Amino acid sequence: MPDAAAEPGAAAARDAAEEKSALSHPAVEPDSTAGYGDHPDQVIDFYVPRGGTGPGEAAPVVVVLHGGSWRAPYDRRHISPFAGFLARRGFAVASVEYRRGAQGAAAQGTGGDPVAGRWPDTFDDVAAALDALPELVRQHLPRADARRVVLTGHSAGGHLALWAAARHLLPEDAPWRTDRPTPLRGVVALAPIADFEVADRLGVCDGAARQLLGGGELFAERRPYADPALLLPTGIATTLVQGRADVDVPQAVAEAYADAAAKAGEVVGVTLLEDVGHYPLIDPAADACAVVAEEIAQLAW
Repeated sequence: MPDAAAEPGAAAARDAAEEKSALSHPAVEPDSTAGYGDHPDQVIDFYVPRGGTGPGEAAPVVVVLHGGSWRAPYDRRHISPFAGFLARRGFAVASVEYRRGAQGAAAQGTGGDPVAGRWPDTFDDVAAALDALPELVRQHLPRADARRVVLTGHSAGGHLALWAAARHLLPEDAPWRTDRPTPLRGVVALAPIADFEVADRLGVCDGAARQLLGGGELFAERRPYADPALLLPTGIATTLVQGRADVDVPQAVAEAYADAAAKAGEVVGVTLLEDVGHYPLIDPAADACAVVAEEIAQLAW
């Protein structure tokens, strides 16, 4: 029986168990940390490769963008075990922090949860981090090959990875627009919030996509500047990895993005994992995490 037909109670219990496992690992401290701006959240953690490369061989760079619905309580520490896992697989890793949520009285949504994202700060930070990355990689990852870069991100971070790869397609008046595609080997987006229209209709992460864009009429106004499904074709090799049992960001969101890409004349790979939910994709103890590493390797090496 398909995962979608599972009893809601059983699906919720599995999701909770998978989340507990993914978040149970001790944080993995980076080898170094560097700022790309003046705000405390404008930093990147660097992990040197610990295997998979021969003597003198430069390692590809994996840029990691963490998830957490763009909300303030979720920072890069929860994905540090995943970053460490990739470093042990031979990748040089750059894990990006960025501003999330809101400040002051605006920090709580109507449901009592932190508001998702800060406009335009969240996007300012991801753009600035990617622009600063080549020089920071040279300084902090001497064994890395800055010509071989793969972007990956989980959930909200998957959205940011897809968005960062599409900056050359942003509207002309967008402050983050680039005049040419970012030089990337590819993008591997993990259960990404990749289509804001579908995510909003499904209420993904308690309406996080709508909150990120400011809600109300601003949602439609800002979507052309933020929704990856409207920024196609990128011309950059892209793979989505999605658990069929994901109840946080359902499979339909990834499929909507892939469909939009196809209509734009671009083929996007979609790897669907049976009996896998949202969190195993970044859980070093889960088989799904090894699948993710292989998808990254196919683009990076």
